[in-house]
Amino acid sequence: MKTILAVLVGIFLGSLVNMGIVTLGGELVHPPKGVDVTDMESLASSMHLFEPRHYLFPFLAHALGTLVGAFVAGKIAATGLYRPSLFIGGFFLLGGIASSVILPAPAWFITLDLVLAYIPMSWLGFWLSNKLTK
Repeated sequence: MKTILAVLVGIFLGSLVNMGIVTLGGELVHPPKGVDVTDMESLASSMHLFEPRHYLFPFLAHALGTLVGAFVAGKIAATGLYRPSLFIGGFFLLGGIASSVILPAPAWFITLDLVLAYIPMSWLGFWLSNKLTK
């Protein structure tokens, strides 16, 4: 039961961090003129207008959301259990894969995002949760 709670709380808090960073990023790095980021069709048809700076906050949102979720899951779950943290990474990785299919982002961003933002961050979150527990 504690493991299930750890996963649910990790997903919830990781998602909050993700959305917070995405929202903050939109305020700090404005999208190209005429792009409505709240409309998926507008976003998908305008992705070619985005510059590398526009991908910074989405990457940070994915990586830090996963890190926080995995950290929290690692703290709540029984000591030494890495599965809840890695489950968080897998869960968010599936979301990243879905996003990469829906939105035509550049290959360099998709590769960077899928390779570095999910499983490595979930492992780091687990490691930090255990390191800070001792």
